[in-house]
Amino acid sequence: MAGYISDETIDNILSMTDIVSVIGEYTRLEKRGGNDWWGCCPFHGEKTASFHVDGDKKFFHCFGCHKGGNVINFIMEMEKTGYVETITSLAKKNGIEIKYKDGRAAPAEYKKNDEVEQYIELYERTASMFHYMLLETEQGKAALEYITGRGITKETIEKFKLGYSPADRRWLKSFLHKKNFSDAFLEKSGLFSKKYPDIAFFSDRLMFPIFDRKGQVVAFGGRILHPQGAEDRKYLNSGDLIQYKKRETLYAFNFAKKAMRDTKSVIFCEGYMDCIAYHQCGIEYAVAPLGTALTEEQVKMVRGFAETVYLSFDSDGAGQNATWRAILMCRRQDLTVKVIRLKGGKDPAEIMVNFGKENLTNQVKNAILDSDYLLSTLGEKYPVDIPEGKTKAALEYFQYVDALQSDMQKESCLELLSQTFNLKPEAVKRDFNNRAQAQERIGTRLNNNQTEQALQIKVDAELRGLLAVALDLDQFKVLREELTVEDFQNPGARKLFSILEECYDAKTFTIKDILTHCSGSEYSRLITEAISIGVYQADTAGAIIQDTIKFVKRNRLDAQRNNLLHRIREYVVVTEEDQKQFNALLEKKMELDKQIQNLGK
Repeated sequence: MAGYISDETIDNILSMTDIVSVIGEYTRLEKRGGNDWWGCCPFHGEKTASFHVDGDKKFFHCFGCHKGGNVINFIMEMEKTGYVETITSLAKKNGIEIKYKDGRAAPAEYKKNDEVEQYIELYERTASMFHYMLLETEQGKAALEYITGRGITKETIEKFKLGYSPADRRWLKSFLHKKNFSDAFLEKSGLFSKKYPDIAFFSDRLMFPIFDRKGQVVAFGGRILHPQGAEDRKYLNSGDLIQYKKRETLYAFNFAKKAMRDTKSVIFCEGYMDCIAYHQCGIEYAVAPLGTALTEEQVKMVRGFAETVYLSFDSDGAGQNATWRAILMCRRQDLTVKVIRLKGGKDPAEIMVNFGKENLTNQVKNAILDSDYLLSTLGEKYPVDIPEGKTKAALEYFQYVDALQSDMQKESCLELLSQTFNLKPEAVKRDFNNRAQAQERIGTRLNNNQTEQALQIKVDAELRGLLAVALDLDQFKVLREELTVEDFQNPGARKLFSILEECYDAKTFTIKDILTHCSGSEYSRLITEAISIGVYQADTAGAIIQDTIKFVKRNRLDAQRNNLLHRIREYVVVTEEDQKQFNALLEKKMELDKQIQNLGK
């Protein structure tokens, strides 16, 4: 396929593309004399710059992971795009005409790229129309009053191109017909109901255009203005599209990347409004996930720009769970994490309106380290004035220690745990190195001293994932293909998995039957609570399950690795046979390291 493109076209693209500018969109580069630039590699996690870009010779090379090449190689590797798609994108960006060898026609892959560009054009036009409806029409007046009432200025509305989707759900199709978009093209656009293709997906909503890293509109989020009943969701978000993958996109990333590069920081916040409020207050390194939990792909997006992650999620149960999950994810990417604990309002926009941007800025500056945050919340969650509570808090905190990427960090945080809960450091280290057995001990003791109904079940990422599949048979099938009950470390998760397996085997996998199996236990409350608060939606369950599978596998491998490390540290080599056994332990550790590394990909 590459042979269709002329050498002249390739030469023009390579000579006219500023490789420093392109790579600077993905990681922060610093000049070190001449046209040599250095930064942290966007392909693998590191804190010491080993990634080199030569602006004159137009190549890059990482001395850590050894990836290298020209700007075409970089984009293909970074964006996981094909050769033709990459060539087309760079040619368009630089105004270069693509020529083909032997006068041959363009290959099929160009047609796919053209289709992507056509849908981006559609979304750009639609966003401009929504923006006009918000600012210039009577229909958009209520939406405009709402957003300005939240303290958002005209300048910010313009910057984020906020809009309004008309209440008439047939209006959009008629409007786009006049712009010569065909029914067949619009059917795959994501702007209309799949069941009723003339009915707009978004109607009577405040619209938030979602931009790609280049600043092009590729999707939408919409906030309802006049709910008709409990079934109306507060926010609707575009699903995955040919030009948009929500797991690989962050809201406001296009606006935030310069500030991230300058401050080496990023704020992950709850949603659109929180993100916009931070930007209006001059804190322009804020971004937000898009209707789903934070993903590893999104963390990797900011890793090349930021060294410190600030988390700004709600203080309710769901927000605390999101904070816990994000802390582990970011720490595994070797990022420093701090938590913003907002005071004086339920969200950044409310604090901005009530107290001003200086107050919000100060609250960001006063963010606390994630280790301090976790110990504080665990101290509130468990009765740490008694041994049982201390043990439970420590076991949960060990998951955080596991996520840290250096032995010095682990050692420091274990000492902090000892000091906070007045524990002997030696006992803490023993239980950390043998946490699976410690978990079994505390689980057995609780079962002996309490009834199952009174058992306080630790709700961690393992159990949250199982609660998601309790609502979705198809996702449970995915989960059970990857995991067995023995893979779970949380006793509560093991018990719930067994219950779900029983229901599955009996072909009675309904909420009613599952609750019957859980009758009289804490699991009934957890499942009904998950349903009532709507934590798990159909469009996010798949992502939750994949994250759960990775989390459980990683926990299992980490436990095996830590037990192995403990054996290696205490192993004494005397005889030749001892040396062979010691070498076998080292080989096993290398194999576990490789498996853990592969899980992170």
